Amino acid sequence: QAQLVQSGGGLVQTGGSLRISCAASKGTLETHAIGWFRDAPGQEREGISCISSRDGSTYYADSVKGRFTISRDIAKNTVYLQMDSLKPEDTAVYFCAASNGCGSKAYLYDDWGQGTQVTVSS
Repeated sequence: QAQLVQSGGGLVQTGGSLRISCAASKGTLETHAIGWFRDAPGQEREGISCISSRDGSTYYADSVKGRFTISRDIAKNTVYLQMDSLKPEDTAVYFCAASNGCGSKAYLYDDWGQGTQVTVSS
């Protein structure tokens, strides 16, 4: 079972940037893909990005492609989500999660971080 602890997030103006982090238990990144999801008010949980364990391949939802960047530091057991050109519609609680492989559906992921709020003001 992977343990995931998130940090970062907060309040930023439209067009600004934030980085959120997901610190995993040792060895997790070498055996699990890590995905990022977000819960916006009144919307279903959206899978927005993922990084694979095998070769670090990355995937993005169309809603964030070109603005968000997922990366990992295996030595630090940490995955990052760099969010640039933020929009008010990016306001949500963001979660990282671990899975055997990348996918956009939440049910594929077994272990979840605690969530972190990102608020983008207009």
